[in-house]
Order: sequence, then C-alpha cells, then structure tokens
Amino acid sequence: MAEGQEGYVTLASRLARLMSKAPLLKSFTVRCLNSMRWGGSAVLMVVDAAITSAGLSYFTAVIPRVLRFKELFYDSNRVRSFEELVETDEAQLLEVWRLRRVWKTAKGVAAALLKYEGPDDRAKLRAWAQGSRLNGWRDDPVGSVSGVGLVTYQYLRMMGGVDTAMPDRVVKRFVAREAQKVGVHVPMDDYGFVKFLEELGRRTGIRPVEVTWLSWLIDSEGNRVLSERYRGVLDLI
Repeated sequence: MAEGQEGYVTLASRLARLMSKAPLLKSFTVRCLNSMRWGGSAVLMVVDAAITSAGLSYFTAVIPRVLRFKELFYDSNRVRSFEELVETDEAQLLEVWRLRRVWKTAKGVAAALLKYEGPDDRAKLRAWAQGSRLNGWRDDPVGSVSGVGLVTYQYLRMMGGVDTAMPDRVVKRFVAREAQKVGVHVPMDDYGFVKFLEELGRRTGIRPVEVTWLSWLIDSEGNRVLSERYRGVLDLI
C-alpha cells in the first residue's frame, strides 16, 4: 500500500488524468466556487441543497425539481429571496415536491443565512461559508438546522465558495475505487473522507471541489445526462 507523500502524489496523478478528460469540469468548479450556480441565485442554491439532502440522484431527480421550483416560484417572482422563502407557506412549496422535510430544511437554512451581513443573499451565503469550519460543524448555525447533515453542510460550503469536498456516496465510491487502483487507503467515514481530500489538496494541488465534481460527472453519468437532457441549462447548474 502506498503511504505518505508518495501515495498522495500517485493518486493525484491518476485524478489529474481523469480531470483532463472531463471538459465540463472547469466550468462547474469555477461556477461553484464563485457562488454562481443557478445564475447566482442563493435561494435556488439552498433549494438545491435541501432537495439533494433527500439522497436522490442529482442529475435525474434533483435538477428537475429545482427547475420546477425555479419555474413556479423564482421566475414568477413568488420567491426570490431568503426572506420570501422563510415566509412562504410550506403547503405552497409542496407543489414542487410533496416532502415536507425538504422544505423545512430549506426554510431553516435560509433563516440561518439571513443573519449574516451582505448586500444580497449571495453575499450572505458567502459570508457564512467564509467563516464556516469542518471541525465542530454541528454547532454551526447552518449545521444545526434540522435535516442538514455533514453532506449537505459541505455542499452549501462549496456553493458558498469554499474549496472542500462533499462526502456523498457517489464521491466516496469514486475516490475509493481510484485510490484502490494505486494502493492508497481512503477513510470512509464522512469526516475522515473530507479531511483526506483536503490534505490531498494541500499536498498536491488537486482541489477537493474538483474531485467532488469529477466524481459526479463520471459516476453519475453526468456528462451523458447533461449533454442530452439539460443542454439548455448547462450555464445554470
């Protein structure tokens, strides 16, 4: 088993080769780190994270529901801010998806982010993310919201501009498989997994957010799904 710096470098080299074959990767990661997903709408990013927290397939289940919310609420000016999301009756939000837990989470996150400084909701999201930490995440105002686990917390931090990783099952499966091919051990608990990718980034320059998106694009068949079904909204996702 490869250990220490040699193991990190070997794994990084393998991931870098895969990244070079993923043409959509750069645009996705840049948009994410600049908090410009969904056209820079922090409301849509929070809705995205809340729906994703239910564990659905991102490209085939989450995206259609976020687009539905965008059509019914955002584009129609019914909900365009955190404040409006918090004040919206859950019964109305069930038009998009009849799972109350998701909307309680979305409203809870929006309420927590409203307390941060900034000229708009995107700035509030970024202000929170800048001060957020992996250590003690459960005590964070967003991390303590009901329905927000470490996976959702990390996803929100990424969309707030933090170069970190999201330890969902797709990302962990992908990284573990690639690491096994070069004899590198990867911790599979969520916290340890994120720390591993952050250390990989510090040692080799392979950014955790890039590894996360690469995993989704490859193991969720993202390239195929996006090129065929969502070609018209690639600049939003």
